[in-house]
Amino acid sequence: MDSNENKPVIAVDFDGTIVTHRYPQIGTVLEGAFETLKDLKRNGFTLILWTVRDGELLDEAVEFCKQHGVTFYAVNNEHPDEVFNPKYMSRKIVADIYIDDRNVGGFIGWNKIRELLIPQTLNKKEEPDEDEYEDDYIPEEEQPAKRKWWQRK
Repeated sequence: MDSNENKPVIAVDFDGTIVTHRYPQIGTVLEGAFETLKDLKRNGFTLILWTVRDGELLDEAVEFCKQHGVTFYAVNNEHPDEVFNPKYMSRKIVADIYIDDRNVGGFIGWNKIRELLIPQTLNKKEEPDEDEYEDDYIPEEEQPAKRKWWQRK
């Protein structure tokens, strides 16, 4: 697996974020979840699955994500080789961005996440026609005179 050095790290919740809340069962996939996660990986983000699930329930969630084409860099850890020891460690992980349905304001949706983190993937538009902006153009000599900020009307 690639090192996550110098790549933004995103911690992603599972229940209510990737799938609808049906804990302990696995809910239905939220629209755009796996497509956006794949796009984030392609754009250099390091993804960590960060969930309350553990044991068999966690294994099921990880396998579910793999079946949908997403493998995480680490699961409930900052590094794949890290061994969680509750006596010395917190389940809180360090990440640059947290995607979770329990944040202030609720879950913003995968389309908005894609728009915020990978803006060039949305609204891709071909180069404008040469005269697309022709009607908006006003030659400098025809533009109204600009006032200085200290001048009155």
